[in-house]
Amino acid sequence: MSKQTRQVILYKDEDSYWIAECPSLKGCNSQGKTKEEALSNIKEAISGYVIALEEDGLSVPEDDFETFLVVV
Repeated sequence: MSKQTRQVILYKDEDSYWIAECPSLKGCNSQGKTKEEALSNIKEAISGYVIALEEDGLSVPEDDFETFLVVV
């Protein structure tokens, strides 16, 4: 598997754990007690997700996720 870049969203949950989500890979998320741990865990989750898709002969979705700040 070659190196690739994926956008990840990080936020704290109500228990103060950091949640990490990769929106371009549906259902690919992880967590950690610190930001660093959550980022390390999501990297591992993304790698495993992509490997599983490739092993099953499925296409790997492009990372076409965009973020915006909205004032309400």
